[in-house]
Amino acid sequence: MVEAEAPNEDQPQKRDIATFQESKGDLALARQPQPNDTTYIGRVYDVRSNSLSCPKCGSQRLWRDAKRYAKSGVEIQRWFCRDCGRRFSDPEDSARARSKFEHVEMVESKPLKSSQGIVANSQICVTAEGTKNLAAEPQESGFLRRNKALQVQANANVPEKVVNYMLWLKKQGYAESTIFNRVKIIKYLAKHANIDDPESIKELIAKKDSWSLGRKEIIVECYSNFLLCVGRTWNPPKYKAIEKLPFIPTESEIDYLIAACGNKTGTFLQLLKETGARCGEAWQLEWTDIDTERNTVRITPEKHSNPRILKISQRLKERLLDLPKNSKYVFGGTNLKTTMRLFERSRKLAAAKSKNPRLNKITFHTLRHWKATMEYHRTKDILHVMRLLGHKNIKNTMRYTQLVDFGEQDYTVKVAWTLEESVKLLEAGFQYVCDHQNAKLFRKPK
Repeated sequence: MVEAEAPNEDQPQKRDIATFQESKGDLALARQPQPNDTTYIGRVYDVRSNSLSCPKCGSQRLWRDAKRYAKSGVEIQRWFCRDCGRRFSDPEDSARARSKFEHVEMVESKPLKSSQGIVANSQICVTAEGTKNLAAEPQESGFLRRNKALQVQANANVPEKVVNYMLWLKKQGYAESTIFNRVKIIKYLAKHANIDDPESIKELIAKKDSWSLGRKEIIVECYSNFLLCVGRTWNPPKYKAIEKLPFIPTESEIDYLIAACGNKTGTFLQLLKETGARCGEAWQLEWTDIDTERNTVRITPEKHSNPRILKISQRLKERLLDLPKNSKYVFGGTNLKTTMRLFERSRKLAAAKSKNPRLNKITFHTLRHWKATMEYHRTKDILHVMRLLGHKNIKNTMRYTQLVDFGEQDYTVKVAWTLEESVKLLEAGFQYVCDHQNAKLFRKPK
């Protein structure tokens, strides 16, 4: 009888050690990226090691900063530098994402559903006897595309025509702003119609329902001027703009908008408010045009109007002198369009904050209308308003006599006890009314 071998207590311990080493090896193997496996377990980083550093400052003091996913679905670790604040993607993850991205080569082929793409031996999934080729469908339709070939041929020399038209406008003595706007209109017409065919231009203008009558009248005038340049004529359509009275805001709305803008834009608006000058005239103001002793500014006219010297307040003079003197122009350093975009952005924010949509209707030229209206209401002298605005024709000034009919409740009343208070109120636009108990009463429309 063979005796049973006594169990060895060391064997289970050896098996456990072997199993642990085997599982440890499998874990290390699982952490390595498998080239043909779609499942990938991310690498374990020790941010204190020298394996990763900031690409900007070289620091290794990094924090994990979420993750992002590439188009191929690869997970990319983001890192945050604790020294310089730079955020960057893991370079190895980014390289792995680029390697898995498929680049599709573009192959030139004939367009589908076109007469050139339909051939006799074409077949779609079945034999040629059982197929039915789709008829060639026109890619474009409408009155603007019926003479597409002629339009492309006519517009082939459009850049040369535009340059010649621009040089012709300069020879005729047109202003730079007028040249810019008319060249822009001609480019638009050449892009959407046949510039050499007046009938095509008529159809384009007639179909534009979003354009106002005033806009159509300007475009017709511009195209007539273009035909005059090339020595041609046409029978222009008749569009007449509807005359409307300009929008006149209250002074409190204007002051609120000026306060909502930046220093430079606010100073520009204050100048327009006090002088009634055009925005182009105020933008061309030079430092030598400011008389600091008399508190006046000299306005160089636009649109063939009259030059003039206008009074400004002490506060506006101080704001003008505080602007940086980095150019011979007071508002130099930027162009007028940039300032206009900044103004529109500030105006939109001010209207939303105050919940007053009327602010969105205020433009640079609105301040000119406001100044003319208030001056006529204060003086009842139409010739004074005409000289203030620089008009040569009094018909252009007569429109301001019917804009606003102020009532007694629309006045702001102030009391002055001293000479200094009276001077300040007069500079602010207040009008003297009467005396009462050793005090002087002033009023101004709201």
